[in-house]
Amino acid sequence: MSCWIAYDADTEFPIQNLPFGVFELKSGERRCATAIGNFVVDLKELANVNTFSPEVNAAFQEDKLNTFMGLGRTHWKGTRDTLQKIFSHDDKSLQGNEALKAKVLLDQTAVKMVLPCRIGDYTDFYSSREHATNLGKLFRPGQDALLPNWLHLPVGYHGRSSTIVVSGTPVKRPAGQQRNDAANPPVFGPSTRLDMELEVGAFVGKGTKFGERITMENAKEHIFGLCLFNDWSARDIQKWEYVPLGPFLGKSFASTISPWIVTLDALEPFVCRGPPQGESGDPTPLPYLIQEFPGSYDIKLQASIKTPKCDKPVVLTNTNFKNMYWSVFQQIVHHTVNGCPMNPGDLFASGTISGSEAGSYGSMLEISWAGQRPVDVGGEKRSMFQDGDSVSLSGYCEGGDYKIGFGPCEGTILPN
Repeated sequence: MSCWIAYDADTEFPIQNLPFGVFELKSGERRCATAIGNFVVDLKELANVNTFSPEVNAAFQEDKLNTFMGLGRTHWKGTRDTLQKIFSHDDKSLQGNEALKAKVLLDQTAVKMVLPCRIGDYTDFYSSREHATNLGKLFRPGQDALLPNWLHLPVGYHGRSSTIVVSGTPVKRPAGQQRNDAANPPVFGPSTRLDMELEVGAFVGKGTKFGERITMENAKEHIFGLCLFNDWSARDIQKWEYVPLGPFLGKSFASTISPWIVTLDALEPFVCRGPPQGESGDPTPLPYLIQEFPGSYDIKLQASIKTPKCDKPVVLTNTNFKNMYWSVFQQIVHHTVNGCPMNPGDLFASGTISGSEAGSYGSMLEISWAGQRPVDVGGEKRSMFQDGDSVSLSGYCEGGDYKIGFGPCEGTILPN
């Protein structure tokens, strides 16, 4: 598929991608957008000349993507097809209109990306078998690494949507109660064990009504697309508070996402089967969770750190989204099995994505093995992150001659 806009072969945003996001003008006005090459594409300007269906043209007058996301898969696909057509080499509707082109195509460096939608609710899952096994070994040595329910359902908890921030937003080190010495009472202060969790987020598109379930047969109709997600974690705060109800202040201070949502249509060439379920003595999921179709995606993921003393970023890990035991479709089906409604813009995250070997773990807790194996970063040692450290996640799918990327997912730690 050829495009009339020139871009490098390794761009994250070729014509095969066309993700959706929101940018802010210098005036403060926010507009819906897509990305191609080095350009942000102003979708409001295209909607003003009736480029899309009436419903989509109206949705792109808004300053967030929620209405568009709620229109459903037919409109998402139709909009992406229209964009691919007007950027294809033989189409002159935009290519030959210099006045419109000047309004529509904006240099990515000249605009500020913001959150793509209003995130009403956020849920974080715990769906990597390798990650759950590693934590079991660290925290429950000599016992079964996986808790009894783990192979039967996608474990999750409800988080705080108010602290989800877009890439580039600094993250203030959280403070809270910690009890690092079991012989003494807890103390209050800034966390000294600040960690990342390399995850992928999934945005809900078409919503559901109160009491309505999403089934495996229609799950794809409700997931708008994916983003990168860093679930920042204060391990010392988390350790003291999480029994018996799970994570609270150790998680709710910040989560960073990439600015662009990549649609399932763009990811379709990279769909694959996840790890087998119900084999080698593992329990078969209950019928409502059985997924007959391939439901994972071959997304190569990396996390890196740049400390104040580093000349360049240092890679911490390389892993892949296809490692996840529970898929995004199983997650959303399980989430709604009790009738819990979904709204356009709701977000759920995969949980930490770890592979089976050192070098593919998705958190510093695992990478440093709870501090037993500090990581060398440009002559310094890190078991957890320090003030001034910048942590970046990246991810892409690799086609024969193109890449599908998500944009940056970066945050720099500020002192408390």
